[in-house]
Amino acid sequence: MNRNKQRNNQTVSGFTLLELLVVIVIIGLLAAYVGPRYFAQLGKSERGTAKAQIEGLGKALDTYRLDTGHYPTTEQGLNALVVKPNDETKWNGPYLQKAVPPDPWGKPYIYRSPGQGGDFDLMSYAKDGQPGGEGDDADVSYR
Repeated sequence: MNRNKQRNNQTVSGFTLLELLVVIVIIGLLAAYVGPRYFAQLGKSERGTAKAQIEGLGKALDTYRLDTGHYPTTEQGLNALVVKPNDETKWNGPYLQKAVPPDPWGKPYIYRSPGQGGDFDLMSYAKDGQPGGEGDDADVSYR
């Protein structure tokens, strides 16, 4: 008899299955609302990083031209900003503190000199790695 009396005096605490399901549904709704906004910001962040890196590389290329009188050739590429080309006597670099970084999507930047629209072309094909595109896939270029 004492045992039954002890069980009746104990209180049971915890969550019911219904309460847990309600919490899971609320978390799911919040994730569905916040998730797309978060990933949209991530795409903007990558594009912003690419623009900033391209601007920095463009300024380094301009400094290279001031020293040597010309931009690096397509064959020399952006590596000429870090390592002196063999045939360059007026090179006064390195023009970058570190090696040329890949774009935020892990691909190398595209550099051509002479460019199609000026002295050089400097760009990233963005997320899809293909020329053109829209939104997150749109190319990011210098100037």
